[in-house]
Amino acid sequence: MSILLTVSDFIIPVTILFIVVFGCLQKVDIYEVFLEGAREGLQTVVDILPTLIGLIMAVEVVRAGGLLDIMVECIRPFTDAVGFPAELAPLSIVRLISSSAATGLLTDLFQHYGPDSYLGRMASVMMSCTETVFYTMSLYFLSVGIRRTRWTLPCALLANLVGVFAAVWLVEVVF
Repeated sequence: MSILLTVSDFIIPVTILFIVVFGCLQKVDIYEVFLEGAREGLQTVVDILPTLIGLIMAVEVVRAGGLLDIMVECIRPFTDAVGFPAELAPLSIVRLISSSAATGLLTDLFQHYGPDSYLGRMASVMMSCTETVFYTMSLYFLSVGIRRTRWTLPCALLANLVGVFAAVWLVEVVF
């Protein structure tokens, strides 16, 4: 285990060193390329900022207005039928939109049930098995100008659903 920790300490510095050496061997003006990438990255941030603000505001309105609790109560019969803890439903819904809001819900679960509890472990695994679908789609598709998403959303939602059930299964069977 200590070998892995030592290797992980050197991964980023070695990667940066490799990029710099490779750029020097290719006779690339590394500093100028870095500045150009930083300019493009900053422009991307400016382009997607309205979308990010909209998503953050939408999540906060849903949480503060109690709509999330209403949605959970509506799907509770389904979650009970499949053996999914209803306490994790808000986390699985909010995770589709915002990772930071989902992390806030996760810390609430930790405070109420404990991080080593059954629900705490399941929520932790679920956060690792799922993705912020709407955030990711809006962010990356907007930044590269994709307008026709076709099957992306249905497939991403299906993958997220599989991730949620995989988290339940992993905690039930493995842990």
